Amino acid sequence: MLTGRGASRAALILFTILFILSQFILSKPLPLSLRTAQEGGCAPDRALDYHARMNPRFIFALAPALAVVSCGRLAAAQATAPVAPGIEVLLEDSLHLVRGKRVGLITNHTGRDRAGRRTIDRLFEAPGVRLVALYGPEHGLAGVARGGAQIASATDSATGLPIYSLYGSTRVPTPAMLDSVDVLVYDIQDVGARVYTYVWTMALAAGAAKRPFIVLDRPDPIRADRVEGGVLEPRWRSFVGLHEVALRYGLTPGELMRWLVGSGRVKADVTVVPMRGYRRSMWYDETGLPWVAPSPNIPEVETALLYAGTVFIEAANLSEGRGTDQPLKVVGAPWLTDAAAIARELNARRLPGVRFEATTRAVRRGEEFGGQTIPMVALRVTDRDSLRPTEAAAHLLRAIYRRHPKPFRWRSTGIEELTGSRALRRAVAQGGVEALLARWERESAAFKAETEKYWLYPP
Repeated sequence: MLTGRGASRAALILFTILFILSQFILSKPLPLSLRTAQEGGCAPDRALDYHARMNPRFIFALAPALAVVSCGRLAAAQATAPVAPGIEVLLEDSLHLVRGKRVGLITNHTGRDRAGRRTIDRLFEAPGVRLVALYGPEHGLAGVARGGAQIASATDSATGLPIYSLYGSTRVPTPAMLDSVDVLVYDIQDVGARVYTYVWTMALAAGAAKRPFIVLDRPDPIRADRVEGGVLEPRWRSFVGLHEVALRYGLTPGELMRWLVGSGRVKADVTVVPMRGYRRSMWYDETGLPWVAPSPNIPEVETALLYAGTVFIEAANLSEGRGTDQPLKVVGAPWLTDAAAIARELNARRLPGVRFEATTRAVRRGEEFGGQTIPMVALRVTDRDSLRPTEAAAHLLRAIYRRHPKPFRWRSTGIEELTGSRALRRAVAQGGVEALLARWERESAAFKAETEKYWLYPP
């Protein structure tokens, strides 16, 4: 199967061969029939039938173009379709949304076009657009700050624009921050999990803007056709979940914003600039877009997938691999000396898409168990399409607790804020994980059905 540049090169070679052949045929009265091209799987348009019947050689004069158009469709279907992010679509056909206006941009290092150019620079240089202010989320504009670290306001060295922090003394843009802005634009890559804070920065900013708010859409990196995990109960709202959303929510940022506004949860004047070429079933590495780690501990798509479950580990006195070479892929503690037995127990369950292995890892100082080499259980993805990260993490926590109830501790109400309810805390301590997973499946199915009318992209 040819994909990408290989398909283009093959089409060029085919074009050249057929062009030479067509010139030769036109110089010879060879009565070849139209049926030859049709049998080859690259049938020409019906509109050409009349001309072909009247002059059989006519079709061969058009053979190169027909081959490229018809066979090119097959090659394109086989190739990974390139996806244009919202920033490119804005600049190509929707610039009127920001032209002549003073623009504020909420973004970070993930806001880039397919060539890797910053959205900041694209808007700063766009004709008729006045980019006047920048706003940064958790991890800062460069995306290198540690999770939870307070971010100070600063200045962008390339443009000289002020950068207002939305993860410092305030998480909502203040009237003073918005004073010079006519329209607010959002362009940040999310990871598809409710507990990731970027989309809540988006929601809070849209509600506070009191002016047009534009979302430049980007992919759900772990597929927008998969919904999983429990729906947040309102009493557990926090900055890792402000509204009643499933944990793995199966929406792009633009679609989530449409649902928040359409359901009355956020009051804002929102326009979404959609991507071009995106399908809901795409993994990020199928979009053709370069992967930019959205935060320091999510260096790849597979980590983003596991994060939708292993983030639960943050709520217990366990290491979730931060400070190792496998963040969010390994779970351990100094007292987890039976990691091999836990791995065997979990593998016996034959959970789809994942295998558990015993390992050890050195943890960097400054993280949980920093400076120590500890036993851990690693989660190895065997089939990302069938893996359910919330299921894997729930069973892992139950297996650890059942063997180590004394050293195991929860951190305050963190697990309720992360999962959205008290149910996992109870299931880990008392059993009943299967019943909990069935409940989560019902909740996620209901959430998917509720949000479907806000989808922007096909399967």
